Amino acid sequence: MEYLKAFLVGGIICTIGQILIDKTKLTPARILVTFVVAGVFLQLLGLYQPIVDFGGAGATVPLTGFGYNLCRGAQKAVSEHGLLGIFTGGFTSAAGGIAAALIFGFLVSIIFKANSKK
Repeated sequence: MEYLKAFLVGGIICTIGQILIDKTKLTPARILVTFVVAGVFLQLLGLYQPIVDFGGAGATVPLTGFGYNLCRGAQKAVSEHGLLGIFTGGFTSAAGGIAAALIFGFLVSIIFKANSKK
């Protein structure tokens, strides 16, 4: 049942992204930024945590989950370290995922030869 819930939540988030691509003139970069910012604001309003509790990885893997993770880290750091936590909390909470993306991206670039399109 967890897989079905994750699939449904992730699918809904992806469907929203596809609708934005098809029906608006927003560039993909702006849509990606919109998703991250939406994750932050939904977490600030207390609306994203119930989605994460229901959908699990379906809610935390998409870009809205990255915004949620940044906001959650900042909220935790502010409660522990005060105002300085605004600047450090998001980076601390997302550091593992960002480091993994960089390391795996580097390893893939070593393994596979990129062909430039001319």
